[in-house]
Amino acid sequence: MSLKQRLIVFCAMGLFSIPSIAEIVIGVDISTTGPAAAIGIQSANAIKLWPGTLGGQPARYVILDDATDVSQAVRNFRKLTSENKVDAIVGPNITPAALAGLDVLQETSTPMVALAASSSIVTPLSDPKRKWAFKLPQNDALMATALVEDMRRRGIKKVGFIGFADSYGEGWSKEFTAAAAGNPEIVSHEVFQRTDQSVTGQVLKLMAAQPQAILIAGSGTPAALPQKTLVGRGYKGLIYQTHGIGTLEFLQLGGRDVEGTLFPTGPGVVARELPESNPVRRVALEFTDRYENKYGPNTMTQFAGDAMGAWMLLDEAVARALKSGAKPSTIEFRQALRDALENTKDLTVPNGVLNVTPTDHQGFDERARVMATIRNGKFSYAQ
Repeated sequence: MSLKQRLIVFCAMGLFSIPSIAEIVIGVDISTTGPAAAIGIQSANAIKLWPGTLGGQPARYVILDDATDVSQAVRNFRKLTSENKVDAIVGPNITPAALAGLDVLQETSTPMVALAASSSIVTPLSDPKRKWAFKLPQNDALMATALVEDMRRRGIKKVGFIGFADSYGEGWSKEFTAAAAGNPEIVSHEVFQRTDQSVTGQVLKLMAAQPQAILIAGSGTPAALPQKTLVGRGYKGLIYQTHGIGTLEFLQLGGRDVEGTLFPTGPGVVARELPESNPVRRVALEFTDRYENKYGPNTMTQFAGDAMGAWMLLDEAVARALKSGAKPSTIEFRQALRDALENTKDLTVPNGVLNVTPTDHQGFDERARVMATIRNGKFSYAQ
């Protein structure tokens, strides 16, 4: 009997088998409907560009919409971990949903790479639930200091603040207040809901304090409402926003009212205008070209860059986790993947350079921020 015939017989008898290639399963929870859809859709667009491998192994992505609903996000987390046996979760897009999912991460020993911004998702790391939480968007503190530095350069002494009445706005209020340290002085503080249809009362209070500039701490299209109201009421000072506004829908909804807005952002958003010396420019441009070849000119956003950065982070970490010998879809592999994520060094992604450590589950430094503005209906480099 020939060798080929023996192999056929052995396989038929179950005495010989070829080891199957391990499949990495990643769950994705994003907001493609609801108030945060403008953010989630940008993430979804980038996810469609993810390669079909992670760490050199085949990968499968299970994508669920949480409809910008915290309860639905938690249900998605439970489905992904119990039914789909995912090795990690990417998302959510909004801070309240990411915080609500922390219990599931701890219960199932599943790492998460969040696409929401607040540092509260990954701090304090002394909390056992946050052992499993990582995130791509820059921490509020990093971006808040960029804003304060810009305000001081412009001689702004008095500033007003209006932010979401949730963990995103609260986080920004805390970090901006700490960064400013009284210079500039916050002379008025207001809040609003993501679903509000009017903020006239808050705007009138802000304007009565006569600030030279106003910071709006919101994300996606809801962040346009205070700005449109301020402009409509005749406010003439500078208007700042956070990196959470980086969506095309914000530009469309805001129209002329958001021209001249100043905001900190990841370098990927303005990749084509970055100086040659910027350390992120090459990687940012590569992804921008790929993204805009698919979706059209001037479509690159902070959220698309973060979603691609999540794949790059996982790709590098999965390759190292596989060396542990643990098999995907096991608790041992999820632990190895968590440990690998926590030891990421000098990884350049579209919005910065990541150095993730046991004391920092975000990992960006000043290379992950630039000041930008809205000019002629487009996001543009400002410094």
